[in-house]
Parts: sequence; C-alpha cells; structure tokens
Amino acid sequence: MSRWNLAWLLGVPAVAILGLALSYSAPIRQKDQDYELVRLIVDVLDEVEHNYVRELTPEAKRKLVEDMINGGLEQLDPHSSYINPKEYRQFTRNSKGEFGGVGIQISTDRASGQITVISPMVGTPAYEAGILAGDLIVKIDGQSTENMRLSEAVDRIQGEPGTKVTLTILHEGSKEPVDIELTRAKIVVQSVLGDVRKPDQPSEWDFFIDKTNKIAYVRLVTFNENTAQDLEKVVRQLQAEGVRGLILDLRNNPGGLLRSAVQVADLFLLHGRIVSTRGRNHQGQTYDARGEGTLLEPAARYPMVVLINKYSASASEIVAAALQDHGRAVVIGERSYGKGSVQNILELENHQSALKLTTASYWRPSGQNIHRFPDSKDSDEWGVKPNPGFEVPLSDEERLDYMIYRRDRDIVHGKPGVAPPPKPKAEKEGEKDKKKEPFVDRVLEKALEHLRAEVRKLR
Repeated sequence: MSRWNLAWLLGVPAVAILGLALSYSAPIRQKDQDYELVRLIVDVLDEVEHNYVRELTPEAKRKLVEDMINGGLEQLDPHSSYINPKEYRQFTRNSKGEFGGVGIQISTDRASGQITVISPMVGTPAYEAGILAGDLIVKIDGQSTENMRLSEAVDRIQGEPGTKVTLTILHEGSKEPVDIELTRAKIVVQSVLGDVRKPDQPSEWDFFIDKTNKIAYVRLVTFNENTAQDLEKVVRQLQAEGVRGLILDLRNNPGGLLRSAVQVADLFLLHGRIVSTRGRNHQGQTYDARGEGTLLEPAARYPMVVLINKYSASASEIVAAALQDHGRAVVIGERSYGKGSVQNILELENHQSALKLTTASYWRPSGQNIHRFPDSKDSDEWGVKPNPGFEVPLSDEERLDYMIYRRDRDIVHGKPGVAPPPKPKAEKEGEKDKKKEPFVDRVLEKALEHLRAEVRKLR
C-alpha cells in the first residue's frame, strides 16, 4: 500500500476522532465557563462574608443575592426579574384575581405620608364594618403605620381567610381613632367595570353610558383568570337588553395573562389570527379565533370602539391590535405603551420563588411588531396606534386629571346608612373655593360621537 493511501486511511479516522473530540469538548467547555461564573459569584459572597465592614444577617445576605440577580436581569430587559417568595405569593394571588384580606384599596397620602383608604370594596369585611373612603389607618394589629411602607401595610392586612386583623382607624373629621376588628375573607378583584355604579346597588355597574342610543361602556382594568368569563357574562346581558354599540376601555390597563387576552379577543372575532409569539428555543405559537361563542354578531350591526392610551400595555395591546387588524373595532386615544414581549414564569426553590424571564415576543395578526425596544424611534413600527382621524393627544396634566376623575368615580364612600365623611371646610372664612372646570373625557366623547353616528346609520 502506498504511503499516500495509508495516510488517507489513517487520516479519515483521525478527522472523525477530532470531530468527536470537538463535539464533546464544546459542551464541556461551556459547562466549565458556567461553573467559572458561578464560582465568581461564590467568591464575591465569600469576600463580603469575611471582609465587609459589618457582619450581614442571613436576611441581608439573601437580599444581597436577590439584588445581584435582579441587577443583572435588568440589564437584559426591563421586564425580566427574580420574584422572591413573598412577592411570588402576592403575584400568584393577583393572577388568580382573588386573595385573603378585608377589602380596601389603600395608598400613601402624598402630603402626610399616612396610609389612607381610597375606597372600601362593596360586600367585603371592611365595607360591612363601616370603613370609609378617606379614613386614615393609624395602626395595624397595634403596630403604628407611621413611616410604614405601603407594601408592608398591604402584607400585614392581607392574610388567610378566617383569620382576624385589627385596624385602628381615624375617620375624616374625627378626633379620636377607633379599633375595628375584621375577619379576613376571600376577596375577589373585579377586572370588568363600568363607568358609574348603580346608586341603589353600589356593587353593580350601570354599563349603559348612552341609554337613548343603547351604547354600552365596559372597562377592563387587568387580564386575570376571571376576566374573559366575567366580560362574556356582562356582554351577554347587554345584548339581551338591546345594546347597539360597545366601548371597550383599555386605558391604563397594564396587561396580565396571555391566555386571558386571547380569550377576550376571541369573544368578538369569528375567525382569524389573534396573536402569534416568536422565541429562540421553542417553536413559535399562534392563537386563532374560534367560531363558537362569538358575541355581538353580525359585527356590522354592533359597532365597537377600543380606547387606549400610553399606559395600555401587553395583553391590552394584543386585544386592541387583534380587533383593529380584523376591522372589528375602531381604536381611539393615544399610541399604546409598546410591550410586546412574553415573560414565562419559571418556578424556583421548590415552587417558592420564580424567575420571570423574557422568552418570546408578540406579533399582531398583520405580522407587525408590537414591542418598543430601547432604541426604537417614534417613527418605527411598535405598539398600537389609533385609527387615522381618531387620535386624541393629551397633555401630562390632562392625563393626571383623567386618573383623578376616574378614581373619584370608582370610589365607594361607605355602606348605606353610614355617615359619609364631612366635606373639607374652606381655609379662611369668606374665601371662595377656586373651582376648576369640570373634567371632560375627550377620548370617551370622541368614542361616543363615532358610535352615535354608526348607530344612526343602522336605523
């Protein structure tokens, strides 16, 4: 055999062996690199443990690690994060739309820094006990709320249904606080609201905003597990009462569950794509409308409008884009936020905590992009824009006025028969109150103007 042939025969297995060696060594090298990165974190923690200026408690060490994780994830994108056990319990409750508590919405008063009741929720322990909008929460189970963070107050008030909590309440206009013992109950958070509550039944909403033209107004404030089911119930009732046009308000709705968004859009579409997702490590998914169960059909007889603003995000944008692309609804308001990324919840620590990680992106039925990247320009394609001729630009002051106006309309001041809080007195006698002009919701007015014209065409 010639030396050339021998070299060739020996060379073939040599190349094969080299290929195998490379194929096996690549993942090994990758694992080694990963181990080196883990070792770097361990070394940093070890140095902190032994050389930091003061000794850290186990809780402080835990927070340090969590901050390290979140600091890194924030550099990837603003929507990926680590959810610690305490936050994950709250996250799970919010996604399900129910939790154990007493049924109050609270905030921190900007002027005084005190924990204040925005509104009791109808039918809850707080409502039944006579807690009022504007009440100050002075103590929670004897613990002063002075300098207490809002998140800590929420955590102390919430708890397992059937357990008790005592709130020390100072009613507006009163001088002495009172202790109110409450038994926590399962609180179901409404995600489907109207414009105003029924005066005689504050737990229910009057969904007809224009009774003459039979135009209904429905507002979604989040997309949780109950949203589509609750919305379907409301719209079926409206249809039974002769509704002729529908306004779906998604302003200030930050989103929620992808499944919920698909279900909501599906309620109004007979067929066609609702949304699709594209990812790196898994095949993209598509979500299409199903024919059965579609509401307000035929669509030509029931004109629809969707309201959005710069705070309408994620699931809100999926619904608005789907209804707009299929010509099912006219979109009115401002360009939406532009959050078209999918976050998967990956449970960690034996289901006690989780990693919220961006794994894919949303794409509207037209194939256009929804997500606004950090370097995106206003001229780029992202978010959902109002239909031509239906954009209503707002100033920052007008947006703030709208939020205050909307909050005030949602407030339940208290249970019927309980004295409402006294009106504040003028600072000086004889001084006339400076009254602002009544707020006009220009976006809603634009929607009503359009739908009234459409309803008249159908007569």
